[in-house]
Amino acid sequence: MTRQDQDIAVSVNDISKTFKLPHEKNSSIKGALIGMFRGDKGYEKQQVLEHVDFNIKRGEFFGIVGRNGSGKSTLLKLLAGIYSPDSGNVQVNGKLVPFIELGVGFNPELTGRENVYLNGALLGFDRKEMNAMYQDIVRFAELERFMDQKLKNYSSGMQVRLAFSIATRAQTDILLVDEVLAVGDQSFQEKCFDYFTQLKKSHKTVIFVTHDMSNVERFCDRVYVLDKKREVNGLYSIPEAVALYNRLNHELGGVQPEDQEQQIKRTREEIWIDKVSLLDKQGKVAGSFRVGEKMQIKIDLGYEPSFAKERITVGLAFYSRDNTNLAGPNTAKHTYTPSDGPLVFTIDELAFNMGEYRLTVALYNDGYSKQYDLIDKGEPFFVNSTETHHGLTVLKDTWRNGE
Repeated sequence: MTRQDQDIAVSVNDISKTFKLPHEKNSSIKGALIGMFRGDKGYEKQQVLEHVDFNIKRGEFFGIVGRNGSGKSTLLKLLAGIYSPDSGNVQVNGKLVPFIELGVGFNPELTGRENVYLNGALLGFDRKEMNAMYQDIVRFAELERFMDQKLKNYSSGMQVRLAFSIATRAQTDILLVDEVLAVGDQSFQEKCFDYFTQLKKSHKTVIFVTHDMSNVERFCDRVYVLDKKREVNGLYSIPEAVALYNRLNHELGGVQPEDQEQQIKRTREEIWIDKVSLLDKQGKVAGSFRVGEKMQIKIDLGYEPSFAKERITVGLAFYSRDNTNLAGPNTAKHTYTPSDGPLVFTIDELAFNMGEYRLTVALYNDGYSKQYDLIDKGEPFFVNSTETHHGLTVLKDTWRNGE
C-alpha cells in the first residue's frame, strides 16, 4: 500500500446503482400471461446513481449534499455496505459506523435502560464497559427520569436522542452521519454541534449528509454535490457547493404562473404598473444575480391620457424569504411623471447575501395620500455567491491597522 493509499479513508470508484420499480401487481395468472404476451416486464428501471467517483481523506470532515431524490440515501447505504453497486466499487479502509438508522435493534417492550445495554452489546461493548459509560449516555440524552419506562412509551424524538447518545460511544475510524442534528430541541442540537466540533478537532473521519448549508460551512472541509442533473455532480469547495446547492433549489422552487397569480395583490387605478423587469449588468432580463453585481429594476407604467403629467411616487421593498423587509427605496425626491417613460432603479453593487428574495412595487400620488397600484412580493429573484458571507447583507468594507 502506498503512502497515498494510506491517507485515503474511503474510496468510491465510479459506482452506479439501478433499481427495478415494479408495475402494478397482477392478481391473477391470466393477468400475468397477458402481460407476458404484451412484452410487459412488470417493472421499469430507475438509474439512481451514475458514475459517482471520489476519495475521502483520513481525518476529513466530508459533506454530501443534494436535493430530495438525488440519490443521497442510496449512496449512504452503498458506503455503509447495505447495498452493493451495479458497477464500480466502494473501498473502506477502517471500521465504519453508520448513523443512518438510529435505533435499529431497539426493543419497544424493553425499558430504556435495557435498550442501552442491548445496543451497547451490538456495538461490541461488554457489560463492564457499559456500566462505566451508562450515566454519561443517559445524561447526554437528557432522559434520566425515563430510563425505567418501556421504550414504546417514548416519543420518537426521545428514542432518537437515546440512540444517538449510545452511538456516540462507538469506537470507530469513520462515522457516517445522516441529518441527526435535525432531531431534538435546541439544547440537544447544541450538544450534537459540540460533539461534532470535538470530532473535527480530533481529526476523526466523518461523512456528513445534510440539507443545512450553515452546518456545511461550519464543519465540512470538502463537499460532494449530488443531483439529478448528472453534469453538476462532483467535488466542490465549501463556497462553491453552498452556492450550487442554493441555485439548484432555487431552480426547483421557481414561482409558477399559477402560484404567482395568487401572490400578486393588485389594486389597480387610473395609473398602473404595466411591467416590472429585473435586468443584469448587461441589461438582460435575469432571475439570478451575484453578490456585488449590478442589478437594474425597470418599471413600465400604463396610464389614462389625462394622467400623463401627474406627479407620482414609486416605492420598492425587498423581502427576504422569511418576509424581512431589507430595503425600501422610493422616488420621493425624484420628480417623475408617467409621460417620462419607463423608470429604472439601479443598484451598482448588490449587497444582499446569498438567498431568495421578492420585490414589492407600489405606485402612489405625489403626497402618498392615494395608492394607485401595488404588486406585493410578486417579483422573485435569487442572489448567488462563490464566497462565504454571514448575515443578510454583504457590506462593502475595508480593513486597516489602527494607528
